[in-house]
Amino acid sequence: MPEADKEGERYSADVPQQSPGFFLKGSHQLDWGMKNRLASTFNPETGRTVMLAVDHGYFQGPTTGLERIDLSILPLLPSCDALFCTRGILRSVVPASSQKPMVLRASGGPSILREELSDEQIAMDMDDAVRLNASGVGIQVFIGGEHETRSVHNMTKLVDAGLRVGIPVMGITAVGKTMVRDAKYFRLACRIIAELGAQYVKTYYVEEGFETVTASCPVPVVMAGGKKLPELEALTMAYNAVQQGAAGVDMGRNIFQSDAPKAMIAAVGAVVHQNMKPNEAFDLYRSLRTNK
Repeated sequence: MPEADKEGERYSADVPQQSPGFFLKGSHQLDWGMKNRLASTFNPETGRTVMLAVDHGYFQGPTTGLERIDLSILPLLPSCDALFCTRGILRSVVPASSQKPMVLRASGGPSILREELSDEQIAMDMDDAVRLNASGVGIQVFIGGEHETRSVHNMTKLVDAGLRVGIPVMGITAVGKTMVRDAKYFRLACRIIAELGAQYVKTYYVEEGFETVTASCPVPVVMAGGKKLPELEALTMAYNAVQQGAAGVDMGRNIFQSDAPKAMIAAVGAVVHQNMKPNEAFDLYRSLRTNK
């Protein structure tokens, strides 16, 4: 086994990567159709996105807040930039009259009843993403997991299919139960995903060194919301992530499990697109919650 080089240190996080002719990092040489889909998912004025993640049911079933997506999620659509969901939910619940961009979960396999979650396969053909007019697809990549190689190949197959039809792929850094969640791991995982062709990456925020994760990834990084946090903590995490180079968030539980989801998604949007400070965004959340 070849000896690995020492990990780099020259991240230059204060120097933006250039993308001449297009607003989104690493996307300026993509085809028109793919750039058009990315421009529907990411706001061209801010270069950021508030994606609403509601794909949890693909392995968790009807988790808290997603028991009735027609009642809990559809009212939030006007306030997000894109919805991250499964094709089953899109076809069965989301009105076809919706103009909101849809990013579709494209991997699946084991449920929460299984101990090893990395045993995933591609669970949706790209032709179906075309039929559904998807703005993108997302797939888990288990760097360091038991089925790492398969998950990487799942993603690259999806990237190849997406390039043929102009649909971008969001690679998702999947963290197993025993993996360390630190900047060193996420630098590795995000970079591998980007190197192998994903047009953007979804990953978790870490308090130390997150700016090195975003700086060393040549495509946009979107912050995963993760577990439910108190509202101020979630807003602070989102604020820190975008200030440290994230191109937005893909939040689920911190929005739909909030006591006031409409107020929370509005506050998250203010943080992401207006650079509103966390305390101000929390005040906005409380005022909208009171006036609902």
